[in-house]
Amino acid sequence: MLSKPRHPLHAMLAIVAGAVVALLGGCERVDTAAQPTAEEIAIRTAPAEQVFQGTLAGQPVHLVVHDCEVLRVRQGPQGRLEWTSMLAPEPYPLPTACERQSLSFDAGQVTARLGRRAFGAGGCCASGGTYRSADGLTWKKL
Repeated sequence: MLSKPRHPLHAMLAIVAGAVVALLGGCERVDTAAQPTAEEIAIRTAPAEQVFQGTLAGQPVHLVVHDCEVLRVRQGPQGRLEWTSMLAPEPYPLPTACERQSLSFDAGQVTARLGRRAFGAGGCCASGGTYRSADGLTWKKL
């Protein structure tokens, strides 16, 4: 036999708890494994001038520039795309925003152009520059 709640608040809490259980029982679970990650969305939607996919130093390389950072793309566990940072402009003491970014390929090397502008400052660029790599791992500022 159920006992009668001793305080009106207990009865209200029991009703709310029952409603929550009823609502959650009827909800469908969202399969997060099928949902694309933020990285996958950025990789798949990057414009052509921000992507390099080819061979460097005899190795297949997939690079994407995103938010003024050169990222190496690889397929991770369960076939998900993942990235690793390869190059980013030097830190700046004030807040910045990415003003320009691109990747280009010429004579067996990739060139990255990155530029971050400080908020409130005119023109570009507070940090960044032009960098070149023959393997996608080691970058030299030009």
